[in-house]
Order: sequence, then C-alpha cells, then structure tokens
Amino acid sequence: AALFTAVLSIAVSAARGQSPQAAFLAAVANDRVQEVRRLLASGTDPDTVDGNGEPALMIAVRAGNVATVELLLATRANVNARNAFGDSALMVASLGGHLDLVRKLRARGADVNQKGWNALIYAATGGHDDVVRYLLAEGAEIDAASANGTTALMMGAREGHASTLDLLIARGADVKHRNENGA
Repeated sequence: AALFTAVLSIAVSAARGQSPQAAFLAAVANDRVQEVRRLLASGTDPDTVDGNGEPALMIAVRAGNVATVELLLATRANVNARNAFGDSALMVASLGGHLDLVRKLRARGADVNQKGWNALIYAATGGHDDVVRYLLAEGAEIDAASANGTTALMMGAREGHASTLDLLIARGADVKHRNENGA
C-alpha cells in the first residue's frame, strides 16, 4: 500500500507538471509530512536542493516546520549542508529564534562553530537570548568572527538588542574587537 501511495503521489505530481523533486520541496515548505514521507520512500533524496541551492532541511527550518524537520533528520538529511550563501540549517534556526529546532539540529551533529558567519552571530542578530545561551552552553566561540571580522556582539549592537549585549558581555565577549571597517 505504501508503494502504491508513493507511486500515486509521483503520478499526481507529474500530472500537475511538477517533477518529484519540485513536489517534494513544495511538501517540505508546506509541512505536508505524509507527502514528504511518501516521496522519501519512493527514493527522493532528503538533501534535495531548490533552484536557489537551498537544501530541503533548511527550507523546513526556515518555515518552522517541526514535524518535517524531524522527519528529514530521521532520514539522515545532511545537517551541515549549506546554501549558496554559506548558511546552514542551524544558522537559519538561530536567526529565527527556533530554540526547539536548534536543539534538534545540534542533537544530530550540527556544527556550532562553523567558520565565518555562524549560528551565534545569527542568534545575536535576531536578539534571541535563549538561543545565544544555548549555543554558548554547546561550546560556541563567543568571539568567533565572520570573514570581515564581525562578531555576535557587533551584530547584537547593530540591531539594538540590549539584553543580548548584556548577555554576551557578561559571558566575556571582547568589547574591544574591531571588524575590517573599524566598527
């Protein structure tokens, strides 16, 4: 029955003019977990990317689709895959303040200290103190900097998140660090 349902789902997608990959990405974006499950069972790669290079896991994270994220993680989607801009699913979850997803991604091995722009910088940018605290507890480097030298403290300041600044300073962030623009 499951095979029939998967084949039927692919046939319906084809009838609508959608490739199985396009149908999969639409199901991921819209949290249609059963359809995602059927398409994965029929052989769709959980690491499928959209036309902009955005992996399915990142699409689900950006939308806050917890059930779909859980399914993709269970099928071993690459938790550290990056999009065309170098963002990871952990970074996107951190920017969105999705602590539950940040925890799930870390439990599956998401890199908390990737080089360059990273999850801690993104969490500080969004002013998500709970995510900042969690990432620091997970070993995020407090003064890790992007390629241009920007840190989490700088992005928290830029966005006006006073509580995030207080948190980072209390945890030892370097208040004298400067980026390439001297900021």
